[in-house]
Amino acid sequence: MLRVLFPRALFGADFARLWTAAAVANLGDGITMAAGPLLVASITTDPAAVAGAVFAQQLPWLLFALLSGAWADRLDRRRLVVTVNLVRAAALAALVAAVAGDAVTVPLIYAVFFVLGTGETLADTAASAFVPALVPADQLPTANAWLGATFTVLNQFAAKPLGAWLFVVAAAAPFGVNALSFAASAALVAGIGSLPATRPRPRTSLRADIAEGLRWLWQHRLLRALAVTMAFGNVVFCAAFAIFVLYAFERLGLGQLGYGVLLTAFAVGGLAGTVAAPPLLRTVSATVLLRTGLVVEAALHATLALTRTPWVAAAMIVVFSVHAAVWGTVVTTLRQRSVPGPIYGRVSSVYSLLELGGAALGSLLGGLLARAYGITATFWTAAAAMAVILLLAWRPLATATPVFRRPAGGDG
Repeated sequence: MLRVLFPRALFGADFARLWTAAAVANLGDGITMAAGPLLVASITTDPAAVAGAVFAQQLPWLLFALLSGAWADRLDRRRLVVTVNLVRAAALAALVAAVAGDAVTVPLIYAVFFVLGTGETLADTAASAFVPALVPADQLPTANAWLGATFTVLNQFAAKPLGAWLFVVAAAAPFGVNALSFAASAALVAGIGSLPATRPRPRTSLRADIAEGLRWLWQHRLLRALAVTMAFGNVVFCAAFAIFVLYAFERLGLGQLGYGVLLTAFAVGGLAGTVAAPPLLRTVSATVLLRTGLVVEAALHATLALTRTPWVAAAMIVVFSVHAAVWGTVVTTLRQRSVPGPIYGRVSSVYSLLELGGAALGSLLGGLLARAYGITATFWTAAAAMAVILLLAWRPLATATPVFRRPAGGDG
């Protein structure tokens, strides 16, 4: 029982520190994800302005993802994560002071969220190489499921209603909690002793480093297909969900706390998905899981466009979140098994550029689309687009199962 309940018993003390650092950061980050839109909505009801806060945090993935990947492969990854988390804590402390002093503005919120997003491009890219460095290849699916479950329980389940409640109690409180969480995460990552230092490489230009990562990903048929699929999928998903707080208020008739509770539907499904992912991967082909997930995404947007009933929306979100957790476990494990360690940061950054860059563009387009045609137009557009994406991705996803079942190393 102990081995089931505690990551230290499963994977060792250093993975337990990494898991705890992720848990603390996920709790704080989820609180800000819930409170951020509420803060903007307390200043303006303009859909484009609300979506702009999401876009400000995602824009750095478009601007800096490739550079961040190159630096993550050049610098000591542990020190990089620690430094970035401390900078993010300082940025949030500045926002806390502004909110508490009744001096907060939309441009200031955008600026702080831009700093958070910039730090995310560096920290997430560097930290993505930690798990395969700490965990044997045959335990990667379980380790990824552990981290996924932690993200779900804390970032989506506990943090969302907590963030909404903290905002109601004191508008500055959720951002202060997030600042403390980044500081604590930095201290925990600093204590991980068995992470290998980044090996010195022949001095090359950043341009050459970035080109190597681009070339490797583009030559890997499956990872290329997954990255392109998620790029377009995230454009339409984030176009719809960038204004989700307004959808909850105006379409479903919920208030601030109701919105926070609705967000826990993502956590319920996500937790179920992370628990189910390892046994599913032992019994169902990766190809079937990925294809089914795209069907679920199209159904999610169509359902939200049609319904005005909160429990119907919540039920569909639960189903979607099961898919998202399973998809994330499959794709993360595929990437960890396939990408060589020395270029992992650069390849991951290219993947993130496509995936999260698509999310940034979607957040920007979603606010404009909702302003011009109404909130439900974003969901109808997303449903139609996901149907097209499903048809185009159907055949490339056939290669997922054999690659997933190969030993670490995969094909290059």
